[in-house]
Amino acid sequence: MAPEIEDQETYPEEVIIVGVKVRDWGEVKKTRTEDPSIKIGDWVLLDLETDHSFGKVYLPPQHFPFTPPMRAMCAIIRKANDEDERTIARQQRMAQEGHAYCLELIETLRLKMKLVEVFGSFLRRSLTFTYTADERIDFRQLVKDLARQFGCRIEMRQISTREEAGRISGVDTCGLVLCCSSFLTDFKPVYPRGRGEGPMGHMDSHRIGVCGRLKCCLLYEEEDWTLTRRTPPALIRPVRRQPQTS
Repeated sequence: MAPEIEDQETYPEEVIIVGVKVRDWGEVKKTRTEDPSIKIGDWVLLDLETDHSFGKVYLPPQHFPFTPPMRAMCAIIRKANDEDERTIARQQRMAQEGHAYCLELIETLRLKMKLVEVFGSFLRRSLTFTYTADERIDFRQLVKDLARQFGCRIEMRQISTREEAGRISGVDTCGLVLCCSSFLTDFKPVYPRGRGEGPMGHMDSHRIGVCGRLKCCLLYEEEDWTLTRRTPPALIRPVRRQPQTS
């Protein structure tokens, strides 16, 4: 029998890309759309990895030839209608109230955490609170108080300092917008190679990003940096003495 010929995946010749700020916050992100009528200032609904959210258009539609990595971009579901815009306004109001109230609770409960962002969901009645912390946080009372105040499902989501920098954005010492907020789609650990096993505090300050971690752009210095963690030296274990036999 002749071998079956698998159907090859087909791609469009070009895609329409617009610049959007997710929840009108942070850096402008490139997103895909099928609607060329979208213009600057429009509110749009976005299909994120695990949820639907909203964004505001800051760059007009542009046509680009398609390349497979573009599939990693979040997509625009549609331009927001009147009902969607009322929902967006309500979510923005709840996010502002939630952020202010959560800060008060963090201070009252003396929790060692830093609140980063608060946002709602288009798929369920919930509020998500993202935060950074150096140690494990017992936020059971915090969640109870937030749920009682807003009457919805509360989700506490811990993020890394690199994720925080990617959400807030900023300009690094090179004079360019942070890689994590401008074009990187995931975060990969950076390990020095051939620079000793000393603490990161001994590194040159210009190699440390605004997040307090090694800069992501060091990955492009292939001679000195690597994505692979170095194998630590073997531990020296005491040898158990065998009992002597007479």
